[in-house]
Amino acid sequence: MPAKRSRRTQNDNGTSGRVRYAVVGLGHIAQAAVLPAFAHARQNSALTALVSGDQKKLSELSKKYNVRHAVTYEHFDDVLDSGDVDAVYIALPNDMHHEASLRAIERGIHVLCEKPLALDTRECEEMIAAARRHDVRLMTAYRLHFERATLRAIELVQSGRIGEPRFFASSFAMQVRDEDNIRLSAERGGGPLYDLGVYCINAVRSLFRDEPTQVVAMNATGSDDRFSETPEMTFAILRFPRGRMASFGCSFGAADVGVYDVVGTKGHLRVEPAYEYATGLAHRLKVNGRTTRTRYKKSDQFAPELLAFSDSVQRGRDPEPSGEEGLADVRVIRAIMRSASTGKAVDLGPALDVPHPDPDQERRRPPVREPDLIHAESASGD
Repeated sequence: MPAKRSRRTQNDNGTSGRVRYAVVGLGHIAQAAVLPAFAHARQNSALTALVSGDQKKLSELSKKYNVRHAVTYEHFDDVLDSGDVDAVYIALPNDMHHEASLRAIERGIHVLCEKPLALDTRECEEMIAAARRHDVRLMTAYRLHFERATLRAIELVQSGRIGEPRFFASSFAMQVRDEDNIRLSAERGGGPLYDLGVYCINAVRSLFRDEPTQVVAMNATGSDDRFSETPEMTFAILRFPRGRMASFGCSFGAADVGVYDVVGTKGHLRVEPAYEYATGLAHRLKVNGRTTRTRYKKSDQFAPELLAFSDSVQRGRDPEPSGEEGLADVRVIRAIMRSASTGKAVDLGPALDVPHPDPDQERRRPPVREPDLIHAESASGD
């Protein structure tokens, strides 16, 4: 096991007192949202290293963001051992989250990891245990836990405005057009459930402030050759305590949609868009026959999670969303996969005790303008 490095809080690049990050993986989400977010998180966060397998990305982005360390994956450990990095933002493909996170954790480096936290519960539990053992913070990158429309939706549901919440329904879909896209590779953790369904699961768990007890699910695929390894669609029903139910469908072969509805005994809340970061989100609340519409301005959803994570690092306390929050969703994902494979309902067993997002977590920053991308495009090719 690598020796745990001594911690430093400053270097000669003007980052005194700030948490210094390496962004690992420079695909679309990193270039379009994570790297620009550091400008809005400079209060306590600094970008000091980039890690990628693409030399052109490293060369151009290190100049653009004035980053000292820009290395290939072969030299990832060197960056971790450099003394110039306190935390990593893992923006790698799903199947690489576990290994990359452990390499950082074992060197005393804090980890902010994109969702899903890992591909199965064992990997999640190993990451959580390692973080505890090495006394570092581990956070799952749920940007919506700090976003106004999402937190307001939770507040509305919990306040009783729509009465007793009875059921949740969500649709999240997009077209993954490139047959070689990593999201269509089974061995790389592809498929719509890991990338899209995780949002629906996290949303209902947050809105109900509870954990599902049982799931039933099915996969479906048409005749499209893109889906030879992963399902085109996954649909699931989740049973919650107190007689509540949730359903969602996610697809990589349908038109863009991202919406959820929460229906209570007195009213109905629709959030659409519900999961987007490139636009503002919107509510439609109907109570006692009266409809109210609220549009929330577009904002930078990534700087708030950097600010929150850096704050947890500096204060030495567990973040929300934690590694356990990521585990809770992966636990449901794996149960859905088992149900879809066997055709049977799957019981989830004892509920995990995981804190849920609180309205006080909101941190608003102005939107960023998406920069020109280097060897990267959105999953839909748009």
